[in-house]
Amino acid sequence: MIAPSPDQNDISRGRQDTGRPTLVLASGSPRRLALLQQVGIDPDSLLPADIDESPRKGETPRALAQRLARTKAEVSRRAADRVEANIDGLVLAADTVVAVGRRVLPKAETHEQAEACLQLLSGRGHRVYTALCISAPKDVVRQRLVETRVRFKKLSRAEIAAYLASGEWRGKAGGYAIQGLAGSFVAKLVGSYSNVVGLPLHETVNMLAGLKYPVLDGWQDPARIRP
Repeated sequence: MIAPSPDQNDISRGRQDTGRPTLVLASGSPRRLALLQQVGIDPDSLLPADIDESPRKGETPRALAQRLARTKAEVSRRAADRVEANIDGLVLAADTVVAVGRRVLPKAETHEQAEACLQLLSGRGHRVYTALCISAPKDVVRQRLVETRVRFKKLSRAEIAAYLASGEWRGKAGGYAIQGLAGSFVAKLVGSYSNVVGLPLHETVNMLAGLKYPVLDGWQDPARIRP
């Protein structure tokens, strides 16, 4: 179990034991953490960045995702650097935006928002953008934008009502979670599935590896082998 705020001694010991740089995930999303752990990567700490995620006037969905990911990385970098062991480590940030054309759909917090999202997505295609940003030592920053195209089937009133009643939509970009009940709504998907969940694994692993993070080390842990 990863502690949200491990103390300096804990992080320092972990870094000395493994001989690798620390990795800070600039997110409190359990989905992103689970996706990283799926590919054998356990962040040393979680440092979510509390920022205003409102789109700017005229800002495209792609530009919004990239700006927010970069800002999250910068905010969490400053917090991470207060711990000495993190100064030579990596900070991974991501932001996911669901859009229909240039229209950015909200992270649904109310029944009305979720219902509006589902009605808009019903029977049509949309795009999911996740921007990745990794802050490395010596002011090195790496960024990547991943796009996935998704098409929903035509949703009946009963399906929308049942999904709203499930509560699964709460806090989800676009008002749905593809890894849950809403997976049955997807008629077509082109691109990365994990990108829609919230973290494109192929691109994330490649970016970390490119910054010399030992992404394969966790694969040798026997405890990860599933029966």
